[in-house]
Formats: sequence, C-alpha cells, structure tokens
Amino acid sequence: MCLSIQGKVIELKDNRKFAQVDFGNVKKDINIELVKANPGDYVLVHAGFAIEIVDEKDIKKNIDMLNELKSS
Repeated sequence: MCLSIQGKVIELKDNRKFAQVDFGNVKKDINIELVKANPGDYVLVHAGFAIEIVDEKDIKKNIDMLNELKSS
C-alpha cells in the first residue's frame, strides 16, 4: 500500500520531466515522467513522482471531506 498526496501542477520544467506542484502552502518540484500532466492538472504524488492525473471534481470532493473532518 502506498500513500499519495494531491497537488496542482503550476509550471513545467526541464523539458517536461519535472513540474512545480502546489500542495496548498508548499510548492515542490516533482518528477512527472510517468504521466502527461499540464499546468492546471491535479496529480497524485508518491515519493516525488506524479503517479496519476486526477479529475478536478474528485479533488474538490476530497478537499471538502478533509475540511469537514478538520472542523469536527
């Protein structure tokens, strides 16, 4: 089992091998060679690699659920 975290691709770097990904308050350079991500896409990241592109609707559901848990 692996744990991944969602983030939004901000900009592509190094000939599309890396991207700056925004995880809320933290921005990191992530390897995106496993997926065809573009700026504005949401990705799941594990161990410094984007492993999947995720639909924005699903991301918003996750964020709403986490905010609900946070407020309880």
